[in-house]
Amino acid sequence: MSLSESDDQRNLERLRDLCAGDGERLDLLEAGFVLSALASDEPIDLAPFRQHVTSMASDLADLVHRRGANPESLAEVIARSYAYRGDSETYDDLRNADIVQVIERRKGLPVALSILYLHVARAQGWDAEGLAFPGHFLIRVGIDGGRHVVDPFHEGVVLEASNLRKLLQQVLGPDAELEPSHFDPVSDRDVLLRLENNVRLRLARREDWSAAARSLDRMLAIAPDRAELLFEAGQINTRLDKRRAAIAAYERLLGLDTDTGLRRRVAGLLQELRRGLN
Repeated sequence: MSLSESDDQRNLERLRDLCAGDGERLDLLEAGFVLSALASDEPIDLAPFRQHVTSMASDLADLVHRRGANPESLAEVIARSYAYRGDSETYDDLRNADIVQVIERRKGLPVALSILYLHVARAQGWDAEGLAFPGHFLIRVGIDGGRHVVDPFHEGVVLEASNLRKLLQQVLGPDAELEPSHFDPVSDRDVLLRLENNVRLRLARREDWSAAARSLDRMLAIAPDRAELLFEAGQINTRLDKRRAAIAAYERLLGLDTDTGLRRRVAGLLQELRRGLN
């Protein structure tokens, strides 16, 4: 049985509810599951996937009880016991940014795997957050006063300063040096946006504009007041000749406190679209 438009609307509303508030701390896993449901043409029974992650969290709690708390225990459970790893072979596969598919395949993108690591770490009562590290998504886990940087894509390895410098130089060049801003925390809202943006960009590269527009709808459910997303919604709906949807996106953008140059540009685009409706 395929999903109806009303199913999609209910899931979008559920996503909006999950992402309400300041967005610093959200139920990342549940929001990820809703994104998977929205991306699927068929209904998904999420109960087995929720239970799977609950089992990982339970196994971590048992390991910590037996051996004590340390960041390596995350990798021992998620990467070794459950065999999760980064998909470096088919990195651009859309399934790598779909939490349900990541669980089924036990591999995915850095940000998708990070959502699992963050959920399991937080279930243990540890402070865990995404980091604004350039070019590669990492997380930081706080345990008993210590803070540890973990790389979920590379089997949950704990990175020291020398490893982080080497990783940075692979991304930014041999002269790059670590800066405090590289370790700024990323809000959970931005973690979800990064996850879904991987989907949107891959669909756009394929020129699958209808699917890219639906991905953008999901991003706007996560962050309804982001000017850059509303501008992109106006652009992509214009491309699809959905003029009323484009006008609605641009009008919402003009209701925000945004850059004067952008407002002027959007006002011009709105004028053109409205003329086209007459």
